[in-house]
Amino acid sequence: MAMLKSSLACLVLAFAFFFCYVMSSGSYEYFQFVQQWPPTNCRVRIKRPCSKPRPLQNFTIHGLWPSNYSNPTKPSNCNGSKYEDRKVYPKLRSKLKRSWPDVESGNDTRFWEGEWNKHGRCSEQTLNQMQYFEVSHDMWLSYNITEILRNASIVPHPTRTWTYSDIVSPIKAATKRTPLLRCKTDTATNTELLHEVVFCYGYNALKQIDCNRTPGCRNQQAISFQ
Repeated sequence: MAMLKSSLACLVLAFAFFFCYVMSSGSYEYFQFVQQWPPTNCRVRIKRPCSKPRPLQNFTIHGLWPSNYSNPTKPSNCNGSKYEDRKVYPKLRSKLKRSWPDVESGNDTRFWEGEWNKHGRCSEQTLNQMQYFEVSHDMWLSYNITEILRNASIVPHPTRTWTYSDIVSPIKAATKRTPLLRCKTDTATNTELLHEVVFCYGYNALKQIDCNRTPGCRNQQAISFQ
């Protein structure tokens, strides 16, 4: 009996080590391509206000995140090559300053470095650093969310609200895929604010797929876009 318990303990320990290794080395199933609405991003940052907010009125990249269906927040902070600024060559840098700006403090390079080190390294076997940023910019160019919503008469408004379906429908019509919306609550007014639009891509980041996840908006009947 003692030998059996010892064997089981060894198996459990071995599995735990294997799981930790897999997660740290970047096991993932699909990508979340996350775009954010800058005004919401800064409006809800009460404890750490945006130091240099940019008055942008278009969706910009938050990140390209390798994810797992069982836990979309994993993997993260994987082993791999750390960010090298020299790999963001001048033409790419110029593109990223438009599609992937730091809307909170204005430090674009630090923002890119943080996203690569936390998320990008977890899919380095598929996309190296240069490819990671090039692909992200191309994804951003593929569908202009701001324009898609504007064409559906969904534009920033101080009081008007839309349903979750109202916002998803024109995006789905344009992309032929189901996006995911995430919201933030303005605690001062108890308003549900549209914050992020997520596109999902397959393992190789080549084909857009449906985002079959629980909507990230608490109140799906009254979403504000300001």
